[in-house]
Amino acid sequence: MNSLILNKLSLINYKNIDSKAFVFDYKINCFVGDNGVGKTNVLDSIYHLAMTKSYFNSVTSQSINHKAEFMVIEGNFKKGNKSEKIISSLKKGQRKTFKRNGKIYKKFSDHIGLIPVVMISPYDRDLIQEGSSNRRKFIDNVISQNNKTYLSHIISYQKILYQRNALLKYFKKNNNFDINILKVYDDQLYELSSPIYKIRIDFFKNFVPVFINRYNSISQNKEKVDISYDSQLNHESLDYLLKNSIEKDRIVQYTSCGIHKDDLIFEIDNFPIKKYGSQGQQKSFLIALKLAQFDYLKTKSNSSPILLLDDIFDKLDNKRVKELIKLVNDDEFGQLFISDTDYNRTETIIKEINSSYKMFEL
Repeated sequence: MNSLILNKLSLINYKNIDSKAFVFDYKINCFVGDNGVGKTNVLDSIYHLAMTKSYFNSVTSQSINHKAEFMVIEGNFKKGNKSEKIISSLKKGQRKTFKRNGKIYKKFSDHIGLIPVVMISPYDRDLIQEGSSNRRKFIDNVISQNNKTYLSHIISYQKILYQRNALLKYFKKNNNFDINILKVYDDQLYELSSPIYKIRIDFFKNFVPVFINRYNSISQNKEKVDISYDSQLNHESLDYLLKNSIEKDRIVQYTSCGIHKDDLIFEIDNFPIKKYGSQGQQKSFLIALKLAQFDYLKTKSNSSPILLLDDIFDKLDNKRVKELIKLVNDDEFGQLFISDTDYNRTETIIKEINSSYKMFEL
């Protein structure tokens, strides 16, 4: 098992941070301070170095400090016995550059998976509360970190979907329609959707039991939870679906069926958690989801992902917080980054578990 450690981080003009540098503990690192001082931004910059973009906003130009013209994030990692220097930089009006050990990536997707990472944030509630696109992003994020083929299929599928939708709008605008041109895109979507669907099915077979196990650890077996994978392809082939939705697609001017409509059904005691789960249960559900992501990535990548816990103590009672910290202090976990508003609360909890740690007051 390769150890993965972020030793140093430096930020210039990243969001509300003008210039900051950190030297980290190999185990637990805590950022504390009032709301708005940039604790979440530090965690997000670490996520950015792993996934080539912000956890919260995929438009990198919006991460440049509004008083500045450029931004730089630099991280010095140790993976096994290898050093990895990762730099992401962007000047306004130019293309972002991403470097590994001085070499510029031609495709950002080539970097995904080198530094496995899991972020747990209050914004994750969107996974439960908001639409299916959030849940699909979650699936894609987990699988893509260790499956290059899947990532490549997803990127290609999105491109073709965009082109097919543009074509439907063009037909409507010009009041014409050519089924043969549309079929060119349909054939490509059909070819890509089958492997994507199969990978997702296999993923959930392995993932759901791990998730249930994690939830039981956090909630101490108080409730029964489940996740099911909802796809139109569970019932019909994409070929059939596309043929039968041509009229609808012409009217609405977008592709109304396919794996881009997949969703996850989250349940607690056989009811939708969105309606019937308390705030604490929903928070525990999301944490279990992310810890299961951690387990999955660890198994697949042969190294412990970096775990980022943003404002995690909010809405969790002390008992659940202690359960969580005990869990993540286990030897199976690697380096951990935590943000919180309360210095004393954080340090008290961390001291209790008797682990190596560093506190950073922002």
